Amino acid sequence: MSTGNLLDKVGNKKPSATRRSTPQSRVKRSILKFKQKFENSFRLLPALRLVWQSSRGWTVARVVLTLMQGILPLISIYLAKLIIDTVAVSLSAADKDAAFDRVLLFLGIAGAIAILTTFCNACTELVNTAHAQRVTDFMQGIIHAKSIEADLAYYENARYYDALQRAQKEAPYRPPQILNRLAGVGQNGVLLLAMVGLLLSLHWGMVGILVVASIPAMLVRVRYSRVMYRWQRDKTSMERQSAYLGWMLTTDRFAKEIRLFELGTFFSKWYLRLRKQIYQERVALTTKQSIANFLAQSLASLLVFSIYIFIIYQTIQGALNLGDLVLYYQALNKSQAALKGLLKGVSGLYEDNLFLANLYDFLDLKPTIIAPAQPQPIPQPMQHGIVFENVSFQYPTTNRTALKNINLTVSPGETIALVGENGSGKTTLITLLCRLYEPTEGNISIDGINVDRFDISELRHQISVIFQDYAKYHLSARDNIWLGNVELEREDEEIMAAARRSGADDVIQKLPQEYETLLGKLFENGEELSIGQWQKIALARAFLRNSQAIVLDEPTSAMDPKAEYEVFNKFRQLIKDQAAILITHRLSTVKMADRIYVMDSGSIIESGTHDELIELNGTYARLFETQAQNYR
Repeated sequence: MSTGNLLDKVGNKKPSATRRSTPQSRVKRSILKFKQKFENSFRLLPALRLVWQSSRGWTVARVVLTLMQGILPLISIYLAKLIIDTVAVSLSAADKDAAFDRVLLFLGIAGAIAILTTFCNACTELVNTAHAQRVTDFMQGIIHAKSIEADLAYYENARYYDALQRAQKEAPYRPPQILNRLAGVGQNGVLLLAMVGLLLSLHWGMVGILVVASIPAMLVRVRYSRVMYRWQRDKTSMERQSAYLGWMLTTDRFAKEIRLFELGTFFSKWYLRLRKQIYQERVALTTKQSIANFLAQSLASLLVFSIYIFIIYQTIQGALNLGDLVLYYQALNKSQAALKGLLKGVSGLYEDNLFLANLYDFLDLKPTIIAPAQPQPIPQPMQHGIVFENVSFQYPTTNRTALKNINLTVSPGETIALVGENGSGKTTLITLLCRLYEPTEGNISIDGINVDRFDISELRHQISVIFQDYAKYHLSARDNIWLGNVELEREDEEIMAAARRSGADDVIQKLPQEYETLLGKLFENGEELSIGQWQKIALARAFLRNSQAIVLDEPTSAMDPKAEYEVFNKFRQLIKDQAAILITHRLSTVKMADRIYVMDSGSIIESGTHDELIELNGTYARLFETQAQNYR
């Protein structure tokens, strides 16, 4: 299944219309099916291109070493024959010193070949290690890039996470492994051709027996590759669940609650149950494969043993001399090993071809939110502001409509507030403005230009957003703020200015190394902050971006009333001439907004100033009165 269709595989499925199959449609389907099979059969080539792109130099070195390692054993075998034949002839030769000199010459060449072989082996270890690391890092970069490119909707789809985990599992080692196997196939192929030539000079049947002896093992490998591939795909969700349980047990996010509710043993046993089931099923499959391999290898051994008997019989009968015996004996050994390695490599490549589907399922993912080919420039500065016109939205994984017929406007220098209960659609509205999702219906425009006509990165650069679930970066305090606009220099004075605007500067000045203090406890010497202090850091990050619109989703929910008052008391100065959108549950903080929109179940049910809504005596007035009672 292509990940590009993940969102089509969940949610509502409309029944397809029944159509009569015509000869033309059947031919078309057959062509498409053949094309798909053809493309699936050649997944190895794109993988090799990735290997080549990751490191051309190391790839060339690997190929050269592979060829040398395929040729050197052939030279060694032939030298062994020459040495034995020369020794055998010298036994009856008159000039034994000349024969000894020839033996010494052959031994010297054999020694040089042995040293060269050792050198190639040492180089191969270096090249393989370096190349594998480069390929692994390159593939991880591709996975990261594709993850960043993926629409936010994918992150709400379990099948996406299955595809991501399978890709992450295959990406680090599968392409280098393909190169290793191709190198092995090439090396064994070169050696096998030479050895087969020698064996054919003795008897053609020896080659036939070798081929027949090797086929059963290859068939076993191919069959169980398919079985293991299907099993691993079926168990991806279980693997992810066990990984999630392990993560909960070993990170600080759940540490307090796990101890307070004594959940450690419960989660640990749950984790072990899942791992035990995976273990038992894997061992069962491997046991069946091992038995099949044993039977195939036993048959191969019996067939090869018959060839040994034939060679020895020919020597005893005088048809072969001792040098020939050694030559054919080693040729047979080398041929068997080379053919076994060749077929194992081919079947391994078949396995790699199957499992590459896991990688390409993820790499073939296509974003649905794309920038226009010829984007329009964003008005700078905005003249009229942001307009939502009859906007509706439904998440692709649910039947529930998140937003229904939303109409609102926020002008430059104006502050609007969105209030309502959790799930009323306030944050969803902002994700649409930032083009993290596309509206199902309606338009969102800036100065009359639909936001889908702008370059996505440029649009997002013009909107500073701090969501309620803001990120806590385990980096320095300076870096935490600087991430709001990395186009600035890291030492830019605007970073401290943004911190002063949000109140974070007072917090940072009390840290051991002030702005260079590492935040969080993930790394050594890190300093943990309170939730309210983290929120001030996040606010500073939003203020740092030189944007035309600022969105604060529950910006002061974790602050004490005094800190909240200080932030909002100077909010007009903080936003300057920006269009500002506030999302909050604390109605005491929205009185300063120019216009308040009350949302319920994805719709705007009331709008106006604070005084107008209080006079209306509707939902807002009731909510405000309810909260106000808590402070009386």
